[in-house]
Amino acid sequence: MVTITLLHPRQKTPVKQWHLKAKARIRIGRSPDNDVCLSDILVSRYHLELHYREGTLGQGGWYLQSRGINGTFLNGKLVSQGRLTDNSVLQLGPSGPILKFEFSAELDADTTPDVCTHAGNFPGNLFCIHCGEPLQVLRTIHTYQVLRLLGHGGMGTTFLVCTTPTQVGEQPQLRVLKEINAAMEEVPKAQELFEREARILKSLNHKGIPRFYDYFMEEQKQYLVMELIHGQDLDKWVLQRGVLAAEQAIVWMLQACEVLDYLHQQHPPVIHRDLKPSNLLLRSRDQQIVVIDFGAVKEAGEAPGTRISVEGYSAPEQSLGHPLIQSDLYAIGATLIFLLTGQNPIKFYRNRGQGYRFHLEELPGLPESLKQVIATATAPRPADRYQSAMELAAALKNCLSDP
Repeated sequence: MVTITLLHPRQKTPVKQWHLKAKARIRIGRSPDNDVCLSDILVSRYHLELHYREGTLGQGGWYLQSRGINGTFLNGKLVSQGRLTDNSVLQLGPSGPILKFEFSAELDADTTPDVCTHAGNFPGNLFCIHCGEPLQVLRTIHTYQVLRLLGHGGMGTTFLVCTTPTQVGEQPQLRVLKEINAAMEEVPKAQELFEREARILKSLNHKGIPRFYDYFMEEQKQYLVMELIHGQDLDKWVLQRGVLAAEQAIVWMLQACEVLDYLHQQHPPVIHRDLKPSNLLLRSRDQQIVVIDFGAVKEAGEAPGTRISVEGYSAPEQSLGHPLIQSDLYAIGATLIFLLTGQNPIKFYRNRGQGYRFHLEELPGLPESLKQVIATATAPRPADRYQSAMELAAALKNCLSDP
């Protein structure tokens, strides 16, 4: 049996008690449908959950999961989750109600708590097919439970996380959480780029861009939470399935141009600066291209800063620290080369007396009209390229109508 005692804030004497028998989950909060209801402004509607979990050799224990906006303190320490011991002291918020937790080591003999053992789940399942709880939580960051590592880059590490429900009946939602890398925490420019990514993503609303959900700092480290896109990036797609037919490559790059047009129409225009096959995701549910990874994003007109360059995909002026919206169009042309050949565009980048440029003459079967579009999109001088994403898109559409 569990006993929850509300203590007087100064005298620490009992004010009210709840005796809860055969409960495997105890909800505490301001809403009247909680097991322990507290009418205090610092308490969230569904502030705290206590769970009984079976352990090895039948030795179970009680654990807490904090969901309150003002946090929960376990024996004086702010926690998001933790194990409870007999006589643990909980405080809901920095100056909120104080509760004493007591439990009997022996469960009631005539009843068994409703504890899920997670039996019968298939390998790879994220959530239990019986109770719906995550099967494995690597760690908890803020209110997000980390389920899996997704990727690790120079600036940040991305994780698959699920939200913590704040209301009864609410289902956890999958998200992507990006954490700034430890090596970058003390680098002012890295912090600026991370914050800029969050700020710009928050301002955008397009089906071809992951939705922004949250940006916060915890223990002096920055975090960004975004929509999870189910799909595969074009780099992996080509490596697993082979090169694309010209028509399919054009269709997908037309979708990418639509996203770029949206970015370039912002005030000021937004330059992605890191377009490449691995940052173009083919969404499974509708076969639409989604532009991801805005870690290098920059607003046009900003003073020259960090040089961001990707071999084979970055325009000459971007490599010199002066990106333009035409730099993103250059990357579309270079990406087309990869989609059609399966090789890094740098292989075709040569100087044959007129400066460095991509030479596609030796590629048989590639329509001449498409070769010309790629050549124009990747011209060394920005003034010689298409001047907008829609101009590039119009030229690509003309290739579709060519015999």
